[in-house]
Amino acid sequence: MVLLRAPRLLALRPQCRLFSTPVVKTFDNQSKLPRLPIPTLENLSQKYLASCKPLLSETEYQETESVVKAFTGPGGFGEVLQARLQSYEKEQKNSWLEDIWLNKAYLEWREPSLINVNWWCQFVDHPAHPKDLLRKPPPKGVLTTFQIQRAAGLISNMLNFKELVDTERLPAEYMKDAPLDMNQYKSQFGASRLPGNPDTIRTVWPAKAKHVIVMTNDQIYKVNVMRADGSRVSLKELEKALYAVGEDSLHSTREPAVGILTAGHRDTWQKAHEELCKISDTNVENLDIINDALFAVCLDDRSLSKNLDVSHRQIFHNNDASNRWFDKAMQLIVAPSGRAGVNGEHTPADAVIPGKIFDFILSREPAVDPANIEGTGLPAPEKIKWTINDTVKNLMAEARKTASALIEDTESCLLQTDIYGSRYIKEIAKSSPDAYVQLAMQLAWARYPNANGKPSAPTAVYESASTRLFLHGRTETGRSMTSDTWAFVSSFDNDDILYDDKRELFRKAIKSQGNYMKEATFGRGIDRHMMGLRCMIKDGEKDKATLFNDSSYLKSMWFKLSTSNMSPGRWFYGGFGPVVPDGYGINYAIDKDNLKFSISSKRSCKDTNSFTFRDSLERALKDMMILFPKRSEIWGIGWEKQRATEKKEEAYLKIMKGLSDEYVQRKDVLEKKYLSQKDGSKNAEEIKDQ
Repeated sequence: MVLLRAPRLLALRPQCRLFSTPVVKTFDNQSKLPRLPIPTLENLSQKYLASCKPLLSETEYQETESVVKAFTGPGGFGEVLQARLQSYEKEQKNSWLEDIWLNKAYLEWREPSLINVNWWCQFVDHPAHPKDLLRKPPPKGVLTTFQIQRAAGLISNMLNFKELVDTERLPAEYMKDAPLDMNQYKSQFGASRLPGNPDTIRTVWPAKAKHVIVMTNDQIYKVNVMRADGSRVSLKELEKALYAVGEDSLHSTREPAVGILTAGHRDTWQKAHEELCKISDTNVENLDIINDALFAVCLDDRSLSKNLDVSHRQIFHNNDASNRWFDKAMQLIVAPSGRAGVNGEHTPADAVIPGKIFDFILSREPAVDPANIEGTGLPAPEKIKWTINDTVKNLMAEARKTASALIEDTESCLLQTDIYGSRYIKEIAKSSPDAYVQLAMQLAWARYPNANGKPSAPTAVYESASTRLFLHGRTETGRSMTSDTWAFVSSFDNDDILYDDKRELFRKAIKSQGNYMKEATFGRGIDRHMMGLRCMIKDGEKDKATLFNDSSYLKSMWFKLSTSNMSPGRWFYGGFGPVVPDGYGINYAIDKDNLKFSISSKRSCKDTNSFTFRDSLERALKDMMILFPKRSEIWGIGWEKQRATEKKEEAYLKIMKGLSDEYVQRKDVLEKKYLSQKDGSKNAEEIKDQ
């Protein structure tokens, strides 16, 4: 590997000003938030049966209806479990769901976190991105100046955000006038998943560590990014540390690529972790350094194609799981081409929280120096050195084999289109953008032929709904496949149904999907409730829990379409793996005039193909326009020219704002320098007079 140096892109570095103290500080509303309610059994019965209706035959539905009513009705076993759950709730500090969800959804999971648990986000390109680096990425084995500059800027912006959270200057968030839980912001910096059986999650707030781990060519370094007293340093100082890592990785003895263990089966990693700790105290210290680190920074020495269908895989899994530590809550990844992103471990927080962090750090590129950077430099980076034996070597080989098979079996692609966005959906289709896109995905699914060449049957659809209206709220399942949505989807290609009738079915479907999402958001979903009830079952009682033994239970939770909305996707786009072997994992973002999707599936399943589904989805998005007036009828003749003018004006405004901000920042620096010189001159004169 070589270091490719280039002329500096950012000569003058103004200083960064963070938010002033908000009226309502970050965590001021925590004591005002209600606890997550335990929904009623009646709510469970009603919503569960409604969600099963489109998935079952009439005979199957009648059997399920009988089972559900017996379970949830008077004298049913559901009442026993409900009472136990209510008693359990009273014993919990914050939420009846918090520990149950952490353990059942994440920590007890034994399959690899890679792809199955971890999510990825690819960032938009840097505002000053050298085009040549994208057109012709550097050869393998190279770290570039721009790569290191961007990494340093991202690190500094991440520290700015951490400072906002630690000092409670990040403004409290609201949904309309209702405050939202902010607790997950405490679980991002210094957070790590630890192997065990079950695993554990280590979070601390505020994180006291002053270092990150930097990985390059599978070598791991402890890199201090703040001074020992917590004071900040310049971007130039951070770049110097990253250059030192690159230089050392060229010449020092190569260490074992221990990070691959985090990509393997959790049992494999647990065994290796125990062995590493047993054979060397230094290994224990190494693991503590990694786990305590604020986050990881992966400086890759290769860039994948400019093609987004290819380059996102570097962030998703790097094609071979190399140069990663998949247990860190956040891994910043920067390629020699300057392309960057994050691979994140899902346990400590849901996507919207790191999404807010990324909005912050990317909207502030190019990064500028923090305030008050005067002082000593940083200590030299420390390379982490491992002691391993044959047992660990064999477990590393096993993890590499597991990761390779998982990556090879995972197919993923992107759909990014400017055919329309939320503006069209709201103003022309008169619809909720989220519900509209959900219908488009269901239409794409229905049209997609199954193994027999026939249209696909209805399937359970998962959509993530936030429950941050409640103390320590995380998510609830939005069951977006309803009888109404399937009625619309089934009618769409039926030429015997009038367009007016299709539009009426569309309205009912939109309302049905929106109502369920609203209910889930307000704590009246069913999936987390069922998880809680199942956890109350004691040994020997399994046969009494008839709801969970019924065949419809698995069918209603076999989410072949697992979806998540991360709108607007202006600064990044992301994705995740499918949750069932014969399904799709779909992340989407709806901006004003464009749509972004990532689609993943298993190559080993003959019924799924991400690229073919992408084609079906793109066609569905276009075909649905036939139901609504032409854009010129609503927006007027020449709307395209008007939109083009708007884009130019927005670009100009962005440039002017950047120039204005830069002027203010430079002005602050010059004023501070002038006042410092003036004070120095004044002191000198006073001394002279004496």
